[in-house]
Amino acid sequence: MKILITGGAGFIGSHLSHFHIDKGDTVYIIDNLITGSKDNIQDLLHKSSFHFVEEDVTTIDFSVFPTFDIVYHLASPASPIQYKKYPIVTLMTNGYGTFRLLEFVQRSESKAFVMASTSEVYGDPLVHPQVEEYFGNVNSVGPRACYDEGKRYAEAMTMTFFRSYGINTRIARIFNTYGPNMEKNDGRVVSNFIMQSLTGKPITIYGDGKQTRSFCYVSDLVRGLNLLATTPAIEGSIINLGNPDERSMTELASIIKDMTGSESVIKYEAIDADDPRKRKPDITKAKKMLDWNPKISLDLGLDQTISYFRKKFI
Repeated sequence: MKILITGGAGFIGSHLSHFHIDKGDTVYIIDNLITGSKDNIQDLLHKSSFHFVEEDVTTIDFSVFPTFDIVYHLASPASPIQYKKYPIVTLMTNGYGTFRLLEFVQRSESKAFVMASTSEVYGDPLVHPQVEEYFGNVNSVGPRACYDEGKRYAEAMTMTFFRSYGINTRIARIFNTYGPNMEKNDGRVVSNFIMQSLTGKPITIYGDGKQTRSFCYVSDLVRGLNLLATTPAIEGSIINLGNPDERSMTELASIIKDMTGSESVIKYEAIDADDPRKRKPDITKAKKMLDWNPKISLDLGLDQTISYFRKKFI
């Protein structure tokens, strides 16, 4: 198969690239490297079946590309530090970039389009756990709006192309994901806690620590994305992908501190505006439609992630 992955040098995109190369597919990735890194795909660059294009999805000339079996749209800054640093880029990538990709898919008659959305479309949810039918509770003008509303717009664009032109689209609402190839300073809670623990710095929790997240190991997510792309007769579907194992921030900090043998103290600081109090996916649709369940436990996933951080950054 021929695969296109936008954002393919990023955290999740690089794992997806390796997944498809290991399957024997031909993989093209587009990444402007604003938040991605060539280090994540260094071992793929010499392969004849792998094609790296350092471009931006909002400006690239798509006419040079072939027809693809699967187009995965993962391009976008995805962590609070990243999208607050590049808010206009985040909006444009999810808005105009998504539009241009969908136009390309339509014109080239590529077979399937998978849009990587986010649990952030649910905002600070009033429904728990979050089901795909929930419309969300999002501040459209807040400091996180460039990402939250950018993804909501991208979903709307994707579904409009599906309804208007019959394009084979699928939307993945991705919940917190972690694993190797995360950046040490991307602002995600797992990478923050691991780096602070390994370096003996205070483990910083924003708020009272009672807010929750559900953490999915990256290999489970990649398997889910591929199933979403390849399962027949689910065009137009929107499906949560995440691990429903819900943990509080204080609990996660304690687990990582224990696993690293750290002497770090845990400290609490003021929380950002619009930070969600709860986050847990209802994955009933993923189980039923994709026969997908996360397999990697939090302890196993954290052990592998800590080993990666210790080897690369310490």
